[in-house]
Amino acid sequence: MIKRAWILPLILFAVLIYSGTAFAGLTRIGTATYNGNEYGLIYEDDQNLIWLDYTKPQEPFGVGWFGMVKWAAGLNYSGVLTYKFNPGVTVAWLGTWRLPLTVDGGRTFGYDGTTTAGFNITTSEMGHLFYKSLGNLAYYDTKGNVQAGWAGLKNKGPFVNLLPNSYMSGTEYEAYPMHAWDFNMYFGSQGNMWFKPNFMCEALAVRPARVDLPSSK
Repeated sequence: MIKRAWILPLILFAVLIYSGTAFAGLTRIGTATYNGNEYGLIYEDDQNLIWLDYTKPQEPFGVGWFGMVKWAAGLNYSGVLTYKFNPGVTVAWLGTWRLPLTVDGGRTFGYDGTTTAGFNITTSEMGHLFYKSLGNLAYYDTKGNVQAGWAGLKNKGPFVNLLPNSYMSGTEYEAYPMHAWDFNMYFGSQGNMWFKPNFMCEALAVRPARVDLPSSK
């Protein structure tokens, strides 16, 4: 009876190792080698996106957003990324590497998630990742009160290199085209006040894909 107590947990652990690390719809499906280092490839099934678990440092002042857009597009060039997927994982790419997208809108600010700027917004790709897939809390609740239990980027799931900082979006602010959207992974806030050349934020790269996992066959 004592031996059986640890057999089942061991089996479950082995299954998780084989199928990839899963966390609320996030699965580490392999790695990509970039500049000589390996970084995780994390599939988010809710959005059919693969995230590269690499945080691009800020571009110099005066380059900002334009440099980040160029960097993400450059990941599509032959030989820049070398992929190594876990056994049994098949990937059908549905697009190219790019910065995450945001639903564009006015300067309306809010707390209940129905606006395009503010807190608790899940309509952007980074907002969905932060709230829905990682299960993090915003600094403010939906009524504008400081939220009990808030702890910044408390849950990182299978990400290793995700930071509690602001990340830039690939979406321009249509009303003022020299501005672009960002998402703050510490406060859970979304905004559009950044001037593109002076956009001093980090960046993530993401690519649309359809992924079949061993556990789903």
